Formats: sequence, C-alpha cells, structure tokens
Amino acid sequence: MNYITLIVTVAGIHLLAAISPGPDFVMVVKNSLAHSRKVGIWTAVGFGLGIGVHVLYCLAGIAFIISQSIILFNSIKLLGAGYLIYIGIRSFMSKSKKFDVEVEKKLDTMSAWGGVRSGFLTNVLNPKVSLLFLGLFTLMIPANTPSYVLGIIGVIVILQTMLWFSFVATILTHNKVRSVFEKYQNIFNKTFGGLLVALGLKVALSKR
Repeated sequence: MNYITLIVTVAGIHLLAAISPGPDFVMVVKNSLAHSRKVGIWTAVGFGLGIGVHVLYCLAGIAFIISQSIILFNSIKLLGAGYLIYIGIRSFMSKSKKFDVEVEKKLDTMSAWGGVRSGFLTNVLNPKVSLLFLGLFTLMIPANTPSYVLGIIGVIVILQTMLWFSFVATILTHNKVRSVFEKYQNIFNKTFGGLLVALGLKVALSKR
C-alpha cells in the first residue's frame, strides 16, 4: 500500500476539519484578543495536546468503545458542552479592559498554563473531534497499517493543529486588529461568549 498517499489524505482531511470554524476556533480567537498573542499560541498548544489524546485512545481502540457506548459518549458530550457554556458565560460577563498594544502588558492576563488548559479541555472534551478521529482511524486507516506510519500521522495532525491555530493567534493579534478589538471589546466579549454558549448547547443537544 502507498503509505505516503494515506498520510497525505488523512493529513488533508484533518487540516480541513481544523480550519472549519468550531469551539477551538472561537476559543483561540477569544484568548488571543482578550489576552495576548502568547496566550493564543499556548491555547494552540493545548489543542495539540488534546489531539494527542484523541490519537492515543484511537490507537488503543478506546474510540471504538466510546462510539458503541451511549453512556460514555453522552458523558463526554455533556462535559464538553458544560465547559464551553461555562467559558462562554464568563466571557459574556467580563468587563472591558484597556490594552497596551505595543508591549502587550495587560492587567489580569491569562497565564501560559491557563491558555494550555483552556485549549486542551476545549479540544479533548469535544465529541465531534472524537468522532472525526474514530472515522479516520477506522474507515480511512487500514487495520494492518504499520506502527511507524500511525506515529507519523499522529505527529502530523498534532503539529497541524498547533501551527494552524498559532497562525490564527498571530494574525488576530496584529496591532490594527488589536486596536479595533480594544475599541469594541465589550461587543466582542459578548459575541464570543454567546458563540461559546451556543456551541455548548449545540454539542449538548447533538446526536451521534
């Protein structure tokens, strides 16, 4: 079998899924604009770590168990939905702050660990990501695929996630973009908060 074709195909599907707007995108936008570029990039690292967890349990066969267990699937779904709604409400209720765009020194900014944690939890508790990887590892990747090929695929999808969302964070924190955000910060906070709550409700009410 041509494993290069397999790797490119799986990587392409995953990249398209990562680019598609969802909870990860909203979270990195919120953290980048409300805090800093560094926090946005650490959030992207958290997404990558979450992807690593999805890859590991798919390789271990746990994804199949989750897909067959309504209780496990619904538990993960409700945990993810609850986290998104919680973060959304916090964003909606937050107050506007003044930013120093040049040096990015802000009061009450999120720590690097806070960025990683928010990114990790948003990604790892998203059942749609679980189903994406279940599909990739059961439908796209043959059962007899060598371990080294699976390892390459795992590393690629993790790096894709980190690099794409780091790119998003970098673009969003350009001085002109940050200046616009500062001017309309209250509106953005409520918009991001509302989107996260809506996404959380969508996850909670979604079926397989």
